[in-house]
Formats: sequence, structure tokens, C-alpha cells
Amino acid sequence: MVFAILVIACGDAPNKEATNAPKPKSMIADEPADDGKGVGQTKAITLNTPLLAPMVAKGKAIYEMKCAACHKLSDKRVVGPGWKGITERRKPEWIMNMTTNVEEMLANDPTAKALFKECLVAMPNQNLTVEDARNVLEFIYANDGYEVTEL
Repeated sequence: MVFAILVIACGDAPNKEATNAPKPKSMIADEPADDGKGVGQTKAITLNTPLLAPMVAKGKAIYEMKCAACHKLSDKRVVGPGWKGITERRKPEWIMNMTTNVEEMLANDPTAKALFKECLVAMPNQNLTVEDARNVLEFIYANDGYEVTEL
């Protein structure tokens, strides 16, 4: 009997109140669910089907000038992650927001934060316009094998 009292007093008996306690909620009441689109002005993108060759060419030129040092077109990570297959892993809105709204994405988007932890280097703001980012997006989809038309 003394043993049973010691066991209960020492905490080996299950505490039903603790196991049934409600899980803590976010302290931020209006915290939005992650929709996979990132943080920024791009809320919706309608992709060209097929992709437009002039946009792909402009996007490739921007990639070569501003992105190629850190991102390869393969799946190989150099400084930043490789771009092959990115269209299967990220929504087009996320890609646009990451290229046009870097600082806010790194501060507030869970996926961007995770990439920062993995790569250990923050993506620099390349000051892309929305039009530049849209051309780069078209190039990224072309890199992943989507059909391109000359018009």
C-alpha cells in the first residue's frame, strides 16, 4: 500500500487531466493558413498554355544575368536550390512572390524560412519587376519541360 502511494506521489500514474488538456492555440488570432502562394502582391497567376517563346527568352536572359550564379537549372543545389522540378513543388504565385518580395517571404513564409535554414544564405533581392518575374516564371516552366510556342 505504501508502494502504491509512493508511485502515485512520484508521478508514474497517468494524469488524465494533462493528456486531455486542449492544445495551445496560436497567440496570433488572425494567423492565416498557409495556402502555398507565399506573401506578396501576387495572389493569382494564369499560366500561358503553351508558354510564350518571347517571355521564355526574356526570362532566360534575366536568369543568366541575376540568378544563374546561385541557382542551377538542374536539381543540384549550389548556393540556392536547383530549379528543376520547382513547378511541381511550388505554386506559380509562390515563385512570383519569392522573386519580387524576398525580404517579406523570408520573414513570414514557412517554406521560404525552411529554405533559408537549409541553404544558410538569404536570397538577395534582385529588384525584379513583376513583369521580369513573370518572364522568369515562364522560363522556369519551360525548364521543367512545358510546351513553348513561337506564336
